[in-house]
Amino acid sequence: MSQILDGIAVRNEILARLRPRIAKLKHQPGLAVVLVGHNPASEVYVRSKIKTCGEVGIFSDKLTPPETCSTEELLAVIADLNRRPDIDGILVQMPLPKQVDTRRVLEAVAPDKDADGFHPVNVGHLVAGRPAPRACTPAGIMELLKHYEIPIDGRRAVVLGRSDIVGKPMALMLLHENATVTICHSRTAELADECRRADILVAAIGRPAMVTAEFLAPGATVIDVGMNRVTDRAEAVRLGKADEFERKGSILVGDVHPLDVARVASAYTPVPGGVGPLTIAMLMANTVALAEQHQAAAASH
Repeated sequence: MSQILDGIAVRNEILARLRPRIAKLKHQPGLAVVLVGHNPASEVYVRSKIKTCGEVGIFSDKLTPPETCSTEELLAVIADLNRRPDIDGILVQMPLPKQVDTRRVLEAVAPDKDADGFHPVNVGHLVAGRPAPRACTPAGIMELLKHYEIPIDGRRAVVLGRSDIVGKPMALMLLHENATVTICHSRTAELADECRRADILVAAIGRPAMVTAEFLAPGATVIDVGMNRVTDRAEAVRLGKADEFERKGSILVGDVHPLDVARVASAYTPVPGGVGPLTIAMLMANTVALAEQHQAAAASH
């Protein structure tokens, strides 16, 4: 029987470790969430981030500039948050509207308030192995692997996907734990063969159930970062989720075929309930760490 790696249990443990750290702080940690326009998926994510702040004792401030917002207007919002002493972390919910220069906005966030770990300064610290806020999804995956005592040292890890948010930082974090890391993507030759070499496979390519049995070595650990909504009944039947489809009219699947992974892998994350909850937990962890730094710096002046 393959082991299901439960992200919700690990999230609860991460949040439980944060509460005593928050209680020790002189001021409540503050997280500002900037949500531009009305993207339904983004609204769901932001609601869950704000709800989690309330559960652990982090002050949250949600800013909602209009869909028509320009780059300059958004930069002014960020500049104001950078100056506010009650805000320790800033999160700009992606994606931004087309007219906004995403890179300029992300780079405008002060590195010491970068709750998402996306600022080039913090990415540089990750490359150099220095402490700094880490990208939340890969950092959460590392917590999950450690929680379940899945060996990383000396193992072959394959990261499928090369995004700045998951693929690249994931590869670096695994490398820092002494894995031998290969990064694959849509242009990789013999993709299934490369993936089949992995003791640990992280799939973050954004294609529903693309990773089938031929991609998986028997006994591998498979981390599925994908979150794809399938609205085609025939596809739902093929993925063994016909009942769920009949109930809901659509299903959520990851980047890995759910029947194949359960049959071949020794351990895997389910979708939903695997990686998703960890991303928000690590956002809270980054915010608390930034608040601790800000208070330590204030005390030393």
